[in-house]
Amino acid sequence: MIEPLIDIVAAPDRPGVSRWQAVAAPGAVAGVASLRRILPPGDAELRLHVRPEWRRRGIGSRLLAAVREQSGRPRLLADVAAGSPGEAFCRRHGFRHLGSRRHDLLTYCDVHQAWLGELVDAEHPGYRLSRWTGDLPGTPTVQDLLAGPSGPGNALLAAADADGDLAAYGLAIVGELAQPRARQYGPAVLPGHRGRRLGLWVGAALIQRLHEVHPHVTEIETATAEDDAHLLAAHRHLGFRLLRRTHLYEKS
Repeated sequence: MIEPLIDIVAAPDRPGVSRWQAVAAPGAVAGVASLRRILPPGDAELRLHVRPEWRRRGIGSRLLAAVREQSGRPRLLADVAAGSPGEAFCRRHGFRHLGSRRHDLLTYCDVHQAWLGELVDAEHPGYRLSRWTGDLPGTPTVQDLLAGPSGPGNALLAAADADGDLAAYGLAIVGELAQPRARQYGPAVLPGHRGRRLGLWVGAALIQRLHEVHPHVTEIETATAEDDAHLLAAHRHLGFRLLRRTHLYEKS
């Protein structure tokens, strides 16, 4: 049997996401890879999948090479299930294991909106709450986004600052219009501002704003390092519940 020719081609991008496909003549897709920009700048979340019948032919390796060559991203992050083919792929290609992550899910039907509003409206003397919406341009910083105008887009940012200095932030990314689940990153609280419940404040503001701007979104998924006790506690307080556990790998 003659091995079919496999072409690695760039697929149409979506806001904040670059995509590639491994195409086998006469047009069957053997594998896909995507790269989603996330904050902090320079980080990108890699997702790569090869259909089981096309595995062990080097297709995953070629997709990874295309991602690294064409994206210019210095650091890739990949979340994979323990003991899965994805974990074996990461180890084979020199990814470094960073630790375990807990994925939690929040469903809006379980959120008491009045209670959420009280969290957002609570006073935090010396701090100001800011919000931004739009599409992530290039490799932004939180400060760049907050300094720019808001507009329609699939990214939402909530942040707290003290006298103009960034203190805490949380980011949410919405998928295609038909997808009911958004991804949340953070909230992160910068050193020197911890212990003031800013993470809970920013997290509540992000959940509230996401529902206002994208009412079709009914769920939010977030991932947290298993040893980040403070962030895990904030997520539990806001109503997130365990979805699954994964291992995080890094390639730089």
